[in-house]
Amino acid sequence: MSLNKLLHSPLAAGVLLIITSFAAIILCNTGGEEIYASFVHSSVAGVPIEKFVNDVLMSLFFLMVGLEIKREFLTGQLAEWSQRILPGAAAVGGMIVPAAIYLLINRENHQTLSGWAIPSATDIAFSLGILSLLGSKVPTSLKVFLAALAIIDDLGAVIIIALFYTAGINIEMLSGALITTIVLIVLNRRGVIALPVYLALGVVLWYFIYQSGIHATVAGVILALCIPHSGHKLGQASPLLKVEHRLAPWVSFLIIPIFGFVNAGVSFVHATADQLFSAVPLGIMLGLFIGKQVGIGLISFLLIRFGVAQLPKGATNLQFYGVAMLCGIGFTMSLFIGGLAFPNDPLLLDEVKIGVLGGSLLSALVGVGLLRVAYRRKETA
Repeated sequence: MSLNKLLHSPLAAGVLLIITSFAAIILCNTGGEEIYASFVHSSVAGVPIEKFVNDVLMSLFFLMVGLEIKREFLTGQLAEWSQRILPGAAAVGGMIVPAAIYLLINRENHQTLSGWAIPSATDIAFSLGILSLLGSKVPTSLKVFLAALAIIDDLGAVIIIALFYTAGINIEMLSGALITTIVLIVLNRRGVIALPVYLALGVVLWYFIYQSGIHATVAGVILALCIPHSGHKLGQASPLLKVEHRLAPWVSFLIIPIFGFVNAGVSFVHATADQLFSAVPLGIMLGLFIGKQVGIGLISFLLIRFGVAQLPKGATNLQFYGVAMLCGIGFTMSLFIGGLAFPNDPLLLDEVKIGVLGGSLLSALVGVGLLRVAYRRKETA
């Protein structure tokens, strides 16, 4: 595999995320918990590493998410309404049912209700990486479906973060963000394709949104949606594709692995049965493992049954269900939302990690198992 293919490989990115995340877990459970904690809470230029990763580096991750969303909706797998129906409806079902399960389990504890969105997310790097491990055993159409669903799911997560995980609003800073956004839109409409201009204004936008009370990562998505997808002069490449191509390796092989390491560390040494099966981890675990497969599977079955959508080409019902199961891998985005839901409660954050790890692991194991069984059945049919 060439270096260029490696740097844009979902398999390699997914494996690296798994390695760094499990490294944090192993370190926290083999006597290195204090070393891990001192690293995560240490400061660089006065900014704690954990905050720098979650507020600054993850803004670049969300910039990448926004670029993917815009590209897919304009010229990719979601360019036509017929292509959007099945993954779009499945993504909505896969967000609503997990949230409902979490709320049902946590209904008597008002302190933990704010975590309702944690199990609604699907981790595109993790899920596509695991799907890639199966190679030709999975039809390409299902990989396309999973990628499209995860992209729409990410869009839903961004909207949730902006609407429901926002602190007190600073009107002056929000006004500054609005003016900056308008300038970006005007530049786009007037055909300006100079990337340095957009990126410089993106830094300004990030500052205003960070100070406004809305989570700073939203700035990455807004900037992405304003970067033009096609040049207006003959022979000039799309600015959007330029940024996406250059940013992708950094996001996949640096930002997401660092995020996984910084946020996945949890110690099970002193964990009790009551903590492992309390409302928060149980709600997240069941939301990811049960809610995702039910939400995605049920709404997809109804759409296909009534002829509104079609089963992805070359796929069997069991293979489709296995992919729906893999959507229960919520790792990166679930941990991120968990940090927003319980920012000042280390105990609840540990419970979030337990729930996300448990639900994601179950979904991965059962999903892969179903896909392997489905492939054998298809081969012997």
